[in-house]
Amino acid sequence: MNNFTRQSILLARQRKLTPSVMLDMAVSNAALNIFLSITATLGNCLILVALQNVSSIHVASKLLFQCLAVTDLGVGLITQPLYAALELKGATKVNTNSCIYVIKAQRSSALILCGVSILTSAAISVDRLLAVVLRQRYRQVVTLRRVRVLTICVWLVSLSIGLMDIFLTHHITNVVAGVTMILCVLFSLFSYSIIFVKLRQHQAQVQDVINEDNQMEETVDSIAWIQLTLVICYVPFFVCLMIDHSRGPLIVYDFTVTLSLFNSSINPVLYCWKMKEVRQAVKETVKSLCCSSN
Repeated sequence: MNNFTRQSILLARQRKLTPSVMLDMAVSNAALNIFLSITATLGNCLILVALQNVSSIHVASKLLFQCLAVTDLGVGLITQPLYAALELKGATKVNTNSCIYVIKAQRSSALILCGVSILTSAAISVDRLLAVVLRQRYRQVVTLRRVRVLTICVWLVSLSIGLMDIFLTHHITNVVAGVTMILCVLFSLFSYSIIFVKLRQHQAQVQDVINEDNQMEETVDSIAWIQLTLVICYVPFFVCLMIDHSRGPLIVYDFTVTLSLFNSSINPVLYCWKMKEVRQAVKETVKSLCCSSN
């Protein structure tokens, strides 16, 4: 029995879990994450293909949705398989040094991709706020070039947090990541509050723009659902990060990690459910794939 296994058993006893129970939980959680990895990969690949065929969404806004789908795809391809491998480490004889590298890779990828998702979601809320406030000037101000620059900055900030986790202590990284998420959520809530107030004012003042406002409100409602789901999935995980999760029940921490990764599988469902254009494009994409396979 190597030191890594001894430490795992000792940790399990400290948390009042027997090694067999811990192993059963790990295998079940690994199986769930493997399944979610497949759904996230297939679902977001389908969304990325479908978005290419959607013309009603402003090209700059579409880039933000594509960025969000790419990060969810990265979670399905990288983060979730690594996390499943870590969960199964107790069932196999794995070299301790190898586990350390897998842990670092999993943490860094999770911080980077989750950071991009959170920052991109906040950017989408700002994009919708500008669409409501600027109206006719929106397409002149929110250009594809500016959104590209913003997307690059989002990735650089998230990469910095991921590298911070490698070269600095986990505590510093956890605090920075937690504060970043809190600020993004508060900023998004502020943006949505202003959006709904502006829409109500426009509908009360100008009767002719009611149809346009209704369409805008449907779009904002769709994005708000995506933002709400992200908060529900990520907040428990970041709470565990900012406190010492090693003192709490292991099952709680594992649940928060899986819940945060589950967000990448549920986002494609939200796109199809709340966005008519994307839903139609997905249907056409699936039909074309079925016809080509036949």
